[in-house]
Amino acid sequence: MAASLMQAPLPWLPEGAAEVTRGVGILAGEDGSGQVWAHGMMTFCWDAGDEASRRLAMVQLTVHLRAASMRQAADALGIESSTISRWAASYARAGLTGLVPEARGPKGPSKLTAKLVSRIRGLRAEGKSLEAISGLCGVSVFSVRCALGLVAERRQAIAKLAGDVPGDGRPAAEEEEEEELPVLPDPVPRDGERALARFGLLGEGAAPVFVPGARYPLAGLLLALPALAGTGLLGCARQVYGQLRDGFYGLETMLVLLVFLALAREPRAEGATRIPPAALGRLLGLDRAPEVKTIRRKLGELAAAGRAAELQLAIARHHAGTRPDELGFLYIDGHTRAYFGTRDVQKMHIARMKHPGPATEETWVTDATGDPMLVVMAEPSSSLAAQVKDLLPALRAVCGDRRDVTLCFDRGGWSPDLFAAVTDAGFGLLTYRKAQAGKEIPAIDGEKFTPVTFAGNDGRARTYDLADTDVTITVTTGEHKGRVLELRQVTRRDKGRQVHILTTRPRAGQPDGLPAAAVTWRMGNRWREENYFRYARAHFALDALDSYAVTPDDGQRLVPNPAKKTASAQVKSARTALAGAEAARQRKLDQLRSPAPGTTAIITNQDLAQLDKPVQAARRKLETARAAAKAVPAKIPLAAHNPDMMQLDAEIKLITHAIRMAAFNSEITLARALGAGDGACAIIREALSASGDIIPGDGTLRVRLDPLSAPRRTRAIAALCDKLNAAGTCYPGTSLILRYEIRPNAA
Repeated sequence: MAASLMQAPLPWLPEGAAEVTRGVGILAGEDGSGQVWAHGMMTFCWDAGDEASRRLAMVQLTVHLRAASMRQAADALGIESSTISRWAASYARAGLTGLVPEARGPKGPSKLTAKLVSRIRGLRAEGKSLEAISGLCGVSVFSVRCALGLVAERRQAIAKLAGDVPGDGRPAAEEEEEEELPVLPDPVPRDGERALARFGLLGEGAAPVFVPGARYPLAGLLLALPALAGTGLLGCARQVYGQLRDGFYGLETMLVLLVFLALAREPRAEGATRIPPAALGRLLGLDRAPEVKTIRRKLGELAAAGRAAELQLAIARHHAGTRPDELGFLYIDGHTRAYFGTRDVQKMHIARMKHPGPATEETWVTDATGDPMLVVMAEPSSSLAAQVKDLLPALRAVCGDRRDVTLCFDRGGWSPDLFAAVTDAGFGLLTYRKAQAGKEIPAIDGEKFTPVTFAGNDGRARTYDLADTDVTITVTTGEHKGRVLELRQVTRRDKGRQVHILTTRPRAGQPDGLPAAAVTWRMGNRWREENYFRYARAHFALDALDSYAVTPDDGQRLVPNPAKKTASAQVKSARTALAGAEAARQRKLDQLRSPAPGTTAIITNQDLAQLDKPVQAARRKLETARAAAKAVPAKIPLAAHNPDMMQLDAEIKLITHAIRMAAFNSEITLARALGAGDGACAIIREALSASGDIIPGDGTLRVRLDPLSAPRRTRAIAALCDKLNAAGTCYPGTSLILRYEIRPNAA
């Protein structure tokens, strides 16, 4: 028995047969006939010219017997594996009839002549669309695509027709055929690296390794990487945090993942449960993406460093350095983030909800285009004026020595003392004028108004009715009390109402001068910041609670004293009682002074004293209430009022704000590069969610997206791909240069 096992195996295939796989081969006859041999037996055969039997043999070999794969059988026949897949589908649908080949090619002479092909190419060079060329030349869109070489099967024939083929018959510039890629292949196993990471032996993170494959879900997210590099998030995070603890997922991997989640409209850590980890892992060059627990742990590790504010400032400095033209006007506004949990958090007014509630206060800074560049946590219940004043040192650090930066905010920041601080810090000022309590702003004479037309950077012409004057504002409180500010006032008349804008920017014709219409337009641009808040709430979970952690509030922080409110109410009540007593006394005096006809009345000092007793008593109560109210401090330490007050965690929120700001700025940068008008953001959102192929090559990483829902959208993304390719961006953590393309829509 042992001797028989040592014998050489019998030959499985006849002489001349092409091996498909071990034990399976195809013997092709010179006349076009063929045989399929499997393990020493002729299993299928076909005669010369019997294409249906040949196709049936391949279907039975690969689908029914499963003796070989479609790729192996296709390689043996010199065809594509997708061809055998189509044969199998036709056989399953229509039986043997579905395998009978149909007559191919045009049913009549081609309309494409050398002259027509030349004309089509000329029209395309002029920038005309395929549909327009089709109408001008009287041929179908498919024929236009053939003439332009967009149909692979017709390229060589069209090239010969147009004279682009040398004498040997090879196309002079034939485009590379798309290689067939496996659909959703298995990633490279990373078990060894995970084992090393478990013992801290891998280093900070596993390097990305990509597998060539087709139909990767969410491959369009890779479009955002060049724009993400421009935001500075990855470089600034590396500068501030250094690196994460040794593990499988490094700092750059985690940040790219969180940006991808935000662009996929799942910005919270919990959003990772709604996207398959394997799908995100393919985009990261890993076997799978981290899940919720890991994401939270990594964010907690970053938060433990306590450098989120440094990260925000570093990103803001990068923003200012890479986009200096957009630093001329900085819009500042407070944003109240409502809290609906069970913790005892200080209440404040929530403008969009129109009532007070538990919340936290943030101060946002956006550039001249409304793109966010900095956010800081503000003191609870602080005014916008106080927030801006606290922010001045940070803004000076961001802007450096530039003196042409103008700070713009709304009436919430009205404070002459703040205006003096802004000018002393070397910034320009742009804000609305606010009337003092109980007073009105003096109206401007109608003869001083002039209609002015102005076009902003969006190209839209606007007409304003403006008056340009000068005013003086006196600082009545604060450290600059008594100082007189000379400001320029631009007044806009709209529907009979005058809106006054104050600025320190000089008039046109002077250094850093600004026309009155430009002042009005720039002030109106403040709404771009509000638009960001609205868009970020809807798409990037701006107000999401990213951490349930809380910290005790500062017990020494001064808060309004509730007893002061009670004492003030008592003063008000005493004042009301005094007014009532005086009115009652007056009524009685009037009655004594106006007796009935035919009668007389004598008013004695005793009568007057008796009438005055209630008034004197009410006056004494008022004086007592005033003295008591004066003795009550307006503010007290928080510990004396509510020692259990909590603050929501700020570190993780600032980190996630930085990530979502980068995601928003990446998306809006792509939309502006697209140049497709108001629908650009919608096209970018569709492109980011598109599937596609990922093809690593020699120093490159090709991303080939599937076509979008409409040809015009696909063409727009194709033009965007050309711009992104010119940037030469590398995939984070690698030296692979990203190359983008998109398949055209089917004709």
